[in-house]
Amino acid sequence: MNAKPPFRDTGYGVGASCPRIEDARHLSGHGRFLADVRLPGTRDVAVVRSPVPHGRLRSVRAPRGVAAADVWTAAELAPLARPLLATAALPGFRTAPLPVLAVDTVRYVGEPIALAIGDSRAEAEDLARRIAVDIEELPAVVGHRAALADGAPRVHADWPDNVYATTSAGAGDVAAAARRAAVSLTRQYTVDRMSPLPLETRGVIAHYDRADDQLVVWTSTQTPHLIRDTIAELLGLPGNRVRVIAPDVGGGFGAKCTVYPEEIALAAVATRLDHPVRWVEDRAEAMVATTQGRDHHYRLTGHAAADGELLGLEADIVVDAGAYSVHPWTATMDASMASAMLPGPYRVRDYRCTARSVATHTTPLGPCRGVARPAACFGIERLIDDLAHALGIEPYAMRMRAMVGPESMPYTSVADKVYDSGDYPEAVRRVGELIGHRAVRVRQRATDPGSRTRIGVGYGSFTEQTAHGCLEWASRGLAVTFGVESARLVMDATGSLTLSVGVQSQGQGHETTLAQVVAEVLDIAPERVAVRHGDTAHMPRGDGTFASRTMVMAGGAAYGAANLMAERIRNIAAVLLGEPPDRLRFEHGSVVGDHGGRTLSALAREFCLTPDHVPGVEGGLDVTFHYRPDVQTGAFAYGTHAAVVRVDLDTGEVELLDYAVVEDCGTVVNPLIVDGQIIGGTVQGIGTALLEELPHDSGGRPAVTTLSAYRLPRAADVPEIRVEHLRTPSPHTVLGMKGVGESGAIPPPAAIGNAITDALREFGARIERTPMTAARVWAALDRASVSGPPRAPVGAAAGGRAVPR
Repeated sequence: MNAKPPFRDTGYGVGASCPRIEDARHLSGHGRFLADVRLPGTRDVAVVRSPVPHGRLRSVRAPRGVAAADVWTAAELAPLARPLLATAALPGFRTAPLPVLAVDTVRYVGEPIALAIGDSRAEAEDLARRIAVDIEELPAVVGHRAALADGAPRVHADWPDNVYATTSAGAGDVAAAARRAAVSLTRQYTVDRMSPLPLETRGVIAHYDRADDQLVVWTSTQTPHLIRDTIAELLGLPGNRVRVIAPDVGGGFGAKCTVYPEEIALAAVATRLDHPVRWVEDRAEAMVATTQGRDHHYRLTGHAAADGELLGLEADIVVDAGAYSVHPWTATMDASMASAMLPGPYRVRDYRCTARSVATHTTPLGPCRGVARPAACFGIERLIDDLAHALGIEPYAMRMRAMVGPESMPYTSVADKVYDSGDYPEAVRRVGELIGHRAVRVRQRATDPGSRTRIGVGYGSFTEQTAHGCLEWASRGLAVTFGVESARLVMDATGSLTLSVGVQSQGQGHETTLAQVVAEVLDIAPERVAVRHGDTAHMPRGDGTFASRTMVMAGGAAYGAANLMAERIRNIAAVLLGEPPDRLRFEHGSVVGDHGGRTLSALAREFCLTPDHVPGVEGGLDVTFHYRPDVQTGAFAYGTHAAVVRVDLDTGEVELLDYAVVEDCGTVVNPLIVDGQIIGGTVQGIGTALLEELPHDSGGRPAVTTLSAYRLPRAADVPEIRVEHLRTPSPHTVLGMKGVGESGAIPPPAAIGNAITDALREFGARIERTPMTAARVWAALDRASVSGPPRAPVGAAAGGRAVPR
């Protein structure tokens, strides 16, 4: 089943840059997103949310004269739905039920308190403003240091402290590595909190279909079956009486693969009403109520030999996971991923890491594109650069020296992850050529010492664990594990095919790439394959789209289903053509033998409409395949990014001059789509590096709640991103594919942080925190130990937006 290249050179199968099939409806305005769905009789919902980060909820009172069914509080929902509870089988893990609506205490700004229902969104919001909420505000825990401080208020009163869990990992003898080291350095790095910020916000429509005796929930989600199962469990309903439909989804980036209180609340309310209810999140809600990402804090010590070999690594990681543990990922997801991914592509064998997930009075942390790896990459890659400079070695050369080589593949890392294939040093070498490393060094040497700008070049190397299986999720203690995908393939009497899958697209091009996998097997145009997803009543069970898993998992299932279909078709053709099945082959939409052939359309019509012509053929043209990879630790994509920046010494402003990527995601199914994923992810990573941040004031209130204040990359901020590919098929997956959805977002903070530090190295300034705003860059110069402080910052130093090219 693990077929590898070469593939058919058809121009439309695996490896072809086919235009996206789904773009036709989106570009013509015929896509249907959650806000486009309007069921007859629908009434709108507004959510009353906590305006304070921490408080005692004394009372919630509906205004007089309002129908009881138009206002819902925790008291009304309690008999209908249990709270969400994310658990983890980890030593000392502390659970904290996430209420569907707040009970007694509110723990973050934006926590749902009540639902108000009106004939329109405006009427629902008017009613929401009239609901009287009495909250006694209490001291808030703001930031990871406050959470860990002696005597800190408890986010959850029954806990002894504010730590969800502490996990440890390690191997070898770090003390011995330190003794052998020519250089040991300790650094602290921070990647601040940010928003996944999909273009489409969240939304839910729920109604009880009395004719089918079924609860139907429409939701903008990455995981329809997970939502279905959770709703059924928390509402105490049989799963076959709950149907979840995900229409077109306008981006997710991890924010839509968590089960949210609003989904449970509207589902519960719908069971008691005779009309549908609809809630569509506005942007202000999204900035405080949708899960957030990052908020990682690292203290790292690296030990290196004189030749650049990385001998040992010590890490203390703290992740601010917010007020609640989200289902199913839990509050430990980022910390456990960070400790496993921190060693990166390096050959280090002596490793010690402690990772803590702490609770604060902030929005819960959830999956965000890259999940911990952007922060882990920022930490290890900044440390590698500082070690290299301490040793007098070019940073890119130290990377190549310290990396796992192709001769060692497959390689089991010090964190017990199986790196399946690749040439990590070659990615560094290639991107160094692509970015023009030597030319940059020449330009640096030619810089006038009196100039008030400096340029720098930086690298960020990474490994990305993609499509991990059940055992990997179980090793992290999750109560729900993921690792199987299913695909159902049906051929009708016209010879066209419908592929139904349990994953859910949010714009990645699944309808094209999965069709290409089927097209590869049957040698047909992808347009003949309709890919369907997003309805639990009609799709085979699937875990959803996250963790860069779709092409490996759903692609593997589609490939298996296509091969089952090919076997059925050959058996039919063998009867009609009078030739053995093993002598038949697929060519350009036909089945061909030694003595002739028939089109798929003709075969399908004859089998479906006149089955008496095809005696002895068992089964129909309807097959289902379930795929689970044999190796459960995932397929590891990898690569290196390189950036060139110009830094203004007077203002701290950073101008991104050039950017290059060399990556390896194994077999590339559709280069056009893969490059789009990489470039889009890289732009998101540039936002992490330079612009995006969700700060809180000293009292715990969010300081950024609008897009006018939340800074995003603009087209003018981003240079042309040049992408080159290495193609090393994975030996562990169907077709040799690896995931690619998150890889672009992982290394930009590291590459840009190293480039800025490289530009300022002569002044002794180091960049240790994202986003690298002008104010922070200028402050790093101000603290520098060489040449004294720069001139006073002016204008843009506090703004932090990258300068257009």
